[in-house]
Amino acid sequence: MALIKTLTLGKGARQLGCHIVVPVFSCIEDLYIRQAVVLIEDAINYRSIKHHMDSKSLKLYRWYYSRSWQWLLSIMIIFILGLAFIETPSSLSLTSDLRYKGCPWEAPCGLTETIEMLCLLAFTLDLAAKIYLIGWEEFWKCRWLMCYMVVITVSVVDWTLSWTMLCKEHNIRIRRLLRPFFLLQNSSLMKKTLKSIKRTLPEIMSVFLLVVLHLCLFTMLGMLLFARQEELESNTEWDTYFKNLPQSFTSLLVLLTTANNPDVMTPAYSSNRIYSVFFVFFSSFGTFFLMNLLTAIIYNQFRGYLLLSMQTSFLRKRMGIRAAFELLSCQAPALTLSDDDIIECVQVKTLMKVLRGVKMASYYRQAIIRKALQSPNGLIEREEFQMLFDELDKDRIKEHPLSPEYSSPVLRKLQRVLSHNVITVGGNAIALANVICICTILVIDSEKPLSLRDDYYLELINCFFIMCYLLEMLMKIIALGWRGYLSYGSNIFDGFLTVLLLVLQISVFATYRLPFPNWNPAHKGFLPLYEMAHLVNMLIVVRFLRIIPNIKLMALVASTLVDLVKNLRAFVGILVVVFYIYAIIGIWLFNGAIVSPTNMSCSQSQMRKFSANASAVCGSYEQLGYWANNFDDFASSLVLLYNIMVVNNWHVFLEVYSRHTSEWSKVYFISWWLTSSIMWVNLFVALIIENFIYKWDKTHRSSVADVADLETTVQLMFREHIREPTEEEIISRLHENPHLHLTL
Repeated sequence: MALIKTLTLGKGARQLGCHIVVPVFSCIEDLYIRQAVVLIEDAINYRSIKHHMDSKSLKLYRWYYSRSWQWLLSIMIIFILGLAFIETPSSLSLTSDLRYKGCPWEAPCGLTETIEMLCLLAFTLDLAAKIYLIGWEEFWKCRWLMCYMVVITVSVVDWTLSWTMLCKEHNIRIRRLLRPFFLLQNSSLMKKTLKSIKRTLPEIMSVFLLVVLHLCLFTMLGMLLFARQEELESNTEWDTYFKNLPQSFTSLLVLLTTANNPDVMTPAYSSNRIYSVFFVFFSSFGTFFLMNLLTAIIYNQFRGYLLLSMQTSFLRKRMGIRAAFELLSCQAPALTLSDDDIIECVQVKTLMKVLRGVKMASYYRQAIIRKALQSPNGLIEREEFQMLFDELDKDRIKEHPLSPEYSSPVLRKLQRVLSHNVITVGGNAIALANVICICTILVIDSEKPLSLRDDYYLELINCFFIMCYLLEMLMKIIALGWRGYLSYGSNIFDGFLTVLLLVLQISVFATYRLPFPNWNPAHKGFLPLYEMAHLVNMLIVVRFLRIIPNIKLMALVASTLVDLVKNLRAFVGILVVVFYIYAIIGIWLFNGAIVSPTNMSCSQSQMRKFSANASAVCGSYEQLGYWANNFDDFASSLVLLYNIMVVNNWHVFLEVYSRHTSEWSKVYFISWWLTSSIMWVNLFVALIIENFIYKWDKTHRSSVADVADLETTVQLMFREHIREPTEEEIISRLHENPHLHLTL
């Protein structure tokens, strides 16, 4: 069928099909090229193509998504989030321990406000640019951008109130709680992840209600079993764990996380062994069945909703590529098969111009160019055009440069010998021998004082092995060449540590001269001898990690971890947001709630309260010395929240804050446990499983070395499960674009 297109090129341009009335034809062609470049970049980055396409807007659009502006935005987000560390209460003190904490450094009045206003101005400029690019009509359809405007407005109003109070405002500042929104707004993948989490919540609630029912049932059974007795000796379980309903519920909730096991069972079990059945059955069903079922549901449901989000991103990609094809096909003659059958094409030379302007990895650009040059007659049909960009969905395996070709026969023969796998195996054996020697000397000298230690033999061993490492490094460079050697991440890691070891060893000799028996010179230079020797030994132990790529399963696990670090920025970002919000709320609720007994600045009422607890109960906050874990500043709040997320001894914090504030404080800590330990940790487990399965499947199709070099993204992890959008879906979405009108 014939294809008739009407394309918006710019404000004021007269349009009729593909024929545009503009004074200079080269200007039209240049505009076509720039529009196609932007559309393909949108497709590569899974961005929406609903934005203005005129020449002025295109320049602003490419500037907005340039690396410099995006880096500046990221820096501003880091700055505005980092203000919490220096704002009152400041975290700039040596320790957070309430017994030893001095007066922290306080920022001068106006410093944090000035930095914050600069950040808010940058965000305002960011919002204005987005509104200009997409138009007000699209703006009112985007909830995130509307929230962006509201957050900036509220922050500016709150900032103005703080400025008028001359740094004497109340500790509760609303804009602090809104700052993490700037981090969410700047990441499309983070917004998709958050949307998937929100959709997962209803399914999670069904199992969570079952967990609550399980807790309530056993709470009532526990209060009946361990009711108060006449004999005081029989009331230990009741007095400690089941005295009232909130205490009973909390004790069993903590037992569900195994944090107080077997403490909660010990008093009852000591009096009668049959009581163990109650606790064993509660833990078995709750901890090992319900909690793992919750993990399975979170994994399955979250994966499904994230897959739907990835489907939307993939549709955006197809729309961008299709729109670019329709745009570029206006400049190429159509292939006429019959009067009613016309096939539209794109010229290869036109595509080459577009690809030169597209910001993309050179690996993918070269792959697309190679495939495009194979097209007959220099024309590319629509299906072929789309298949060209399917190269972006293929797994990228890092290619290594070819080994150098030496003219000398001796070097060629030496290269063949040094390229053998025996060299790698021998290097690993030498590294293992070095670690064993260090362990042996550490065991021998473990109980000797520094004055009786002789570092002579250790220095000789280090010198010998460092020379072996240098020799191995030289052999690899001869075999692979400089470029080939540096193309392997393991070689960079190995070579960097080898050079660092050599520099440190030379520094030891330059400072303390050559070693000799009973060598124990006095402290000279920046570090004493034993500390420099320990530093060298630590680097040698770290260097032993070089064996990881040579063990199949270990290499697979290591590459999975590397991919997680690369691709989990969205999930880590959401965790940062949750940590930040809970830390701010914790400071508002519990700042100054706990006072150290050695802090003489506390009030008389606080001193009396602490005197009542002078005989600290075993296992309590005071007896365990947890004084550094508090909400008195932002940094210590983050550490305390992390300790609760790990759930080891988290009931200690529930008890101390409920004792110093109110029983309702437990709601805060339990909600944090649900959010972090239940939701986030299970999501993290789900992504680890998905990434590992993806890599494991790849090992059956390629070698372990290729899988270790495989560069994976979140989109590629789910690519095999994403269905191809239909022609009707793509056309329908393109018709909805107010800036790009296509009539098919």
